[in-house]
Amino acid sequence: HTEVQLMFPSTFPRFCGQRFSLAQDKELGLACLQAYNDWLVEEWCGDSGGRLVPLALVPLWDPDLAAAEVARNAARGVRGIAFSEIPAYLGLPSIHTGYWNPLFAACAEAGVSVHMHIGSSSTLPRTSDDAPPLVASTLTYGNAMASMVDYLLSGVLVDFPALQLVYSEGQIGWIPYMLERLDKVWESNRAWGGVEDSVPEPPSNYFHRQIYGCFFDDEHGLTEESLKAIGTDRLLYETDYPHADSTWPQCRDVAEAQMGHLDMDTITKITRGNAIELLGLEL
Repeated sequence: HTEVQLMFPSTFPRFCGQRFSLAQDKELGLACLQAYNDWLVEEWCGDSGGRLVPLALVPLWDPDLAAAEVARNAARGVRGIAFSEIPAYLGLPSIHTGYWNPLFAACAEAGVSVHMHIGSSSTLPRTSDDAPPLVASTLTYGNAMASMVDYLLSGVLVDFPALQLVYSEGQIGWIPYMLERLDKVWESNRAWGGVEDSVPEPPSNYFHRQIYGCFFDDEHGLTEESLKAIGTDRLLYETDYPHADSTWPQCRDVAEAQMGHLDMDTITKITRGNAIELLGLEL
């Protein structure tokens, strides 16, 4: 049922390579990170015939080194990196500081998309330490939503109009309301809200140009009204294999049940076409 799979880091490197940032010896950390990228690109994905698509990691402790690693991997065909949805949660500078601009510039120039998986901030939303784990499991989209608002009101997408952001496992049903809320707040409060100069257009304009929402089980996000608000060219279908939330091995059954009301061109765009265009897949 799955033609191509995007390769996210997981337990060992963690969702955006946080593990390598913990090295006290940064030269060693960089060497290990590059060794991971080399293994991922050349060995794990290298002989897959294009069915396994690598996401490179970047050194989070130095944006210039991160930009160089983007260029190094883009030169061998890598079209995406894994990044933190909210770097400040990792004790790193926020996207509002300009610290990450060399990285964003390198990605925009090379056509490399920035993929942010839930958990890439080393935390999931929760209400208390003693709340049942299912509370955090239900709220997994929370940081993706916060991150999207952050980017849309940061000016980053204005400064780097070719930059493409991808929210993995964030689901999509919340996006229509958030775009509505963003535009209303921007319209009424931008003069005192700190974005009058940095965000000259309604935030939803930048979403429709530069952000993708990913989902694998989201009936509400696939209603006619939701799709009209989000735009079918801004959606990517995923499976989350092999994690507990995954719809595998019923991925196709779930997709058919939730997209059965859509025409075949729209289904093809969401499940295949958008990913081919974003990642430059040869299919």
